Amino acid sequence: MMPHTRRTLSLLRGWSGVCRCQTGNQPSRTSSSSSSLFMASDSSRAGLILQSQSTDVYQNLALEDWIDANVDLQQRSILLLWKNRPAVVIGRHQNPWTECNLSAMRRAGIPLARRRSGGGTVFHDLGNLNLTFFTSKKAYDRQRNLKVITEALKLLRPGLDVQATDRLDILLNGHYKISGTASRLSRKSSYHHCTLLHSADRSALSTVLRPSCPGIHSNATPSVPSPVANLLDHAPTLQWEELLGGLMHQYNAEFGFSSALTLVNPTDESTFPGLSRTATELRSWDWTFGKTPKFSVQTLLDLTDGGTSACSSAQLHMEVKNGLIESCELDVPVDWLPRRLSSELTNTLVGERFCPHVAAAAVAALLRSESSELQARLHNLCDAVLSVMG
Repeated sequence: MMPHTRRTLSLLRGWSGVCRCQTGNQPSRTSSSSSSLFMASDSSRAGLILQSQSTDVYQNLALEDWIDANVDLQQRSILLLWKNRPAVVIGRHQNPWTECNLSAMRRAGIPLARRRSGGGTVFHDLGNLNLTFFTSKKAYDRQRNLKVITEALKLLRPGLDVQATDRLDILLNGHYKISGTASRLSRKSSYHHCTLLHSADRSALSTVLRPSCPGIHSNATPSVPSPVANLLDHAPTLQWEELLGGLMHQYNAEFGFSSALTLVNPTDESTFPGLSRTATELRSWDWTFGKTPKFSVQTLLDLTDGGTSACSSAQLHMEVKNGLIESCELDVPVDWLPRRLSSELTNTLVGERFCPHVAAAAVAALLRSESSELQARLHNLCDAVLSVMG
């Protein structure tokens, strides 16, 4: 193992250390490969500021998990700064079909990720800064963390009206949400993460944060829609380096640290052993969709026969558990389609993933087996059912 890697691992796993920060609000950057990252110091005052060099949402969420699992947060507090390429991130107990427009995301190539903390759904892109505050469970204080952000913004731009709310969001001018928040508490450790909208694509945000599936009934945690704004809309000269420097300065000031910014690469397995396995798990369908709380779908399907222009409707009722269709009922008028065929369709779907592509593959053989006179109507029914799945 290279000397700098040993030093970084030791640092993260609990050595006490402090880097001296430059004066002013410009961040002092130190690479994780530097030969002189940290000097020994009083561990009770040990703070650390990290910035991820990755913009992959799964790698950065896995980095959070790795720090929470491997760093002794009784001895050290950490602020992690990170940004992602466009992605939608849902809370641990949320339903993606009610939170986001999955078909629009597929068309735009925007991935979906489920984090391990609670809270609501957020849109990430390179104009959004994520901040994660790691501490011991005893030192967990979300209001104090948000104070770091609001005080930094007030110092950087005294004219900005920014306030933390009782819901632990941050509002601009008392109306526009610029930061959402969520947290995770373990037996001894905690982390609290929040967004900060600097220059995000609000058009993309409004497009993807819409429900995919009508008629869902669930106990999953719903998001609370709010009007949003970017800092750049109200402070057009506030650049990234200045924002990062201000946040670093205020974090150090609030908690009595003197840490500089250390760059880390979550893809470096020698520094973060096992992180790639966590990232792979977070990418998986079983985690992203399969961890959705049980829900039911009850909706009306509009049916049209393209050949005759005849119209009808059908009632669909599904129960979905672990992302799999547990039961399926279709009430289709018999003059539209023989009951045998609607029953065959429901039997085919039971046990399949609640996913249009997987379900389409499952019903393909059924579609091919029917005569041409019924195939069009069966095909239309299948399309209507699959469209419900986003």
